[in-house]
Amino acid sequence: MKIEGHVAAGFESVRSVFEQNFRKRGEIGAAVAAYWRGKKVVDLWGGYRTPKRDAPWEQDTLVCVHSTTKGIAAMTLALAHSRGHFDYDAPVAEYWPEFAQNGKSDITIRQLLGHEAGLVLIDEPLSIDQLGDLDGLATLIARQTPAWPPGTRHGYHAMTIGFYMQELMRRVDPGKRSIGQFFREEFAGPLDLDFYIGLPEGIPDERLAKLKTLSRWRAILALPTTPPTMIIRMLQPNSLMRRSLVLQDLDTNDRRCLDIELPAGNGIGTARAIARTYSVFAEGGSELGIQPATMAAITAPPHVENPIDIVFGEPDYFSLGFLRPGPDLAFGSSERAFGAPGAGGSFAFADPDAQLAFAYVMNKMNFFLADDPREKALRDAVYECVAGKRDEISTHASNDQ
Repeated sequence: MKIEGHVAAGFESVRSVFEQNFRKRGEIGAAVAAYWRGKKVVDLWGGYRTPKRDAPWEQDTLVCVHSTTKGIAAMTLALAHSRGHFDYDAPVAEYWPEFAQNGKSDITIRQLLGHEAGLVLIDEPLSIDQLGDLDGLATLIARQTPAWPPGTRHGYHAMTIGFYMQELMRRVDPGKRSIGQFFREEFAGPLDLDFYIGLPEGIPDERLAKLKTLSRWRAILALPTTPPTMIIRMLQPNSLMRRSLVLQDLDTNDRRCLDIELPAGNGIGTARAIARTYSVFAEGGSELGIQPATMAAITAPPHVENPIDIVFGEPDYFSLGFLRPGPDLAFGSSERAFGAPGAGGSFAFADPDAQLAFAYVMNKMNFFLADDPREKALRDAVYECVAGKRDEISTHASNDQ
């Protein structure tokens, strides 16, 4: 097992923590990247890209990051917003009239992206073929009825949020592009990113990491660290949590599930690419033409009257498609940070106040909702290094005076 890549001077301890994840925390294969003040300061990868440990994790290994994809999708919508294609406070139905069915005419885009719309359920099972038929899927999701009065509560739209983000993009973009196509042309091309929502045919299987997925036995072992409210909801067949897992049989080790576009959960790429995308936003967004008004909307504190998620039963905070920090979930250096975690442990975010972007990806899935010990240790190490560099810069400035 080798650790490869590089860290900038002053960030050496991140490599040490990354190595410890393999020695002490059961890591199989992973990568971590960070950009500070627009410069790449951490780019590490190592271990094995398969649970059998029969193939090394390479510099260009791609891994599915599940819900960390939501942050990428939210950034694509942010660019469309900056170009004046829609207003966050406008009703979704203003751009997508069919959406107004069954009591949804007044739901705003802000409420939809804040997981307040109550659209966590789908009234029929979905096949891979249906998921790949964006026109048919749009017709199906437009007829859904909210599970609670929109705007009165919030609850995690685990997969459905991606369906609605997808169709919103197709409605507001002048080119009627999907989120995957928009990202490919407006982000991945200009920034030279290895990240995809909808995997291109030309990428060989040998570049794809295989996940060590969650199992019942591993779930039992994780019970001591699982919130009791979540355990209760998972055991109740009619709970919103159980019923909202509309794609619970989705196997992201099956390439067919990566070929289609699922903006809430099947993005695949490198930590380097994800961190680079967030770094544009950590630096204010001007590199891609993100307008100050859009950045102000993204970084504004979320308006959450009751932090308890009606689906999970635990506190969380969402705004404009991103997870936000709060008293029960701290990341970043201030409440202006924004990002998205993924099932199993991946996590990426931007911290505009620290001018920092961070991404961690892996192939051994764990059961932590947030603060997976592997990711948290790396994140803390990066911030410690940033603090050290700031002290160094401050000392040099004082000596120069």
